[in-house]
Amino acid sequence: MAIQIKDLEQLKVMRRAGLLVGQTLQLLRENIKVGMTTDALDAIASANIKRGGGTSNFLGYHGYPKTICVSVNNEIVHGIPGSRVLNDGDIVSIDCGAIIDGWHGDAAFSIGVGNVDPADQKLMDVCEESMWVGIAAGKNGARLSDIGHSIEKYVNSQGTYGILQEYGGHGIGTEMHQEPHVLNFGKAGNGPEIIPGMALAIEPMITRGSAKTKVLGDNWTVVSTDQSRGAHFENSFVICPDGKPFVLTSLDGGKIELLRQGIEVSDLLI
Repeated sequence: MAIQIKDLEQLKVMRRAGLLVGQTLQLLRENIKVGMTTDALDAIASANIKRGGGTSNFLGYHGYPKTICVSVNNEIVHGIPGSRVLNDGDIVSIDCGAIIDGWHGDAAFSIGVGNVDPADQKLMDVCEESMWVGIAAGKNGARLSDIGHSIEKYVNSQGTYGILQEYGGHGIGTEMHQEPHVLNFGKAGNGPEIIPGMALAIEPMITRGSAKTKVLGDNWTVVSTDQSRGAHFENSFVICPDGKPFVLTSLDGGKIELLRQGIEVSDLLI
């Protein structure tokens, strides 16, 4: 399948979906605490997406039973919310998506609850920064593999972490997962040219140990085989018609974080 290219009017609808995802994740960030269940987080997300006029793109996706993914500690991605209670020191990764008028948004973050081990906090900080480094590398005229190369280079510069190989980012638009697949590692200078109208979800997933993973018996939850803790961050961004990027799922469009990377965001979707 060819990479879907969006015009400005379509991107404006994608921004509405992305903003709803960003607002939902912010609400979860503000409400998460020791002692609550992962299902309680799902209920908050479900209510907010409905309130914002969207629908969940996770619920029912290949049979997925919930609105968000909540992965704890050695669960890296695709954890199913349920009765699990969050404990002091847990790392929690939350992935959320929403659809508005047929267009999708998708983003994720990791957070520590209660008293967090400094090594776990560094893991999350490295993962988050690598996402922004990757988005910055995905500039107009770059090659797709420049993103993964930049993510890998940054992560490796910060310590010994496992970068998941089987999972990565993706194109996004009228479907949550579209071409192209975006690796979080590899050589620069390969793959399609990044051009205006191309929207990509960038999502590094790393662990404090091995990059090897397995899927649990629920056929969804991805865990590290060595039980090491993991982190997952994601934002969906696009190259606007003016050639500048805009982060669809970030509340400020990515302005602050990309400015740190020396990149100015477009004002076409503000």
